[in-house]
Amino acid sequence: LLRKELQQAVNNLLEAELTAFLGYDPYARNGWNTGNSRNGAYYRKVDTQFGQIEIKVPRDRNVEFHQHTMPDYKRHTG
Repeated sequence: LLRKELQQAVNNLLEAELTAFLGYDPYARNGWNTGNSRNGAYYRKVDTQFGQIEIKVPRDRNVEFHQHTMPDYKRHTG
């Protein structure tokens, strides 16, 4: 149960981080024709003290977004 909640919290945090980076919410009209937009996501498995979780890391069209929640290529938490 705790592992599932942790996974949901990390995924929500990553989505919020992309929203803050782009400056608009998903499907918002003010984001149209801005030159950068959401471009799907990729999945990573990360080992935590509560077990393995699968996080969904969002991407942007121009590949300018680098999330700070989980360092790139890191598969284990400290």
